[in-house]
Amino acid sequence: MKNNLKNSLVLASLLMFLYGCGMGADARQFPPDAESRVKKNIEEGRGFRIFDDMKRGGSGNFDFASSNSLWRASLDTIDFMPLASANYSGGIIITDWYSSNASSSEAIKISIRFLTNEIRSDALDIKVFYKKCASNENCKIIEKSENIKKELSKKILAKAAVYEAETKKKNYKPYKGKVTTRD
Repeated sequence: MKNNLKNSLVLASLLMFLYGCGMGADARQFPPDAESRVKKNIEEGRGFRIFDDMKRGGSGNFDFASSNSLWRASLDTIDFMPLASANYSGGIIITDWYSSNASSSEAIKISIRFLTNEIRSDALDIKVFYKKCASNENCKIIEKSENIKKELSKKILAKAAVYEAETKKKNYKPYKGKVTTRD
């Protein structure tokens, strides 16, 4: 009886581990043959090669946030604004108040929260705040959800798609292994 319970727990843990590792992906996107999958993954830069670091002159090549197309595109899109906070691991960028001229009584602040690293329309949560001041002490801050959020999102996603395509093109390496085909 104890063995059955132990085996059940091990099986349940294994299933949860496999599910958390991305099981459930769309099988139509991947070739059924293992060799073809290996070739496709390596050509797209998703595989790993044990001795690649030695060929490039050692280890220590860290990409961090620069390898995330969505993050880079967001920073490039709002690069004219001063940043108050940019936390890659926390997935948030917050600008400081920005005004196009110093004498203006209006300012804008943007926060971009990353909901996923995938380039898709629901990947970002963008908030835009406007500050209008009658005097230095009498300011009103409101959140607006006008066209600027849509425009920012569209521009960020378009840039991210370009960066992603460039990265895949740069990482493309033809597979030199033997590919067997089944008849």
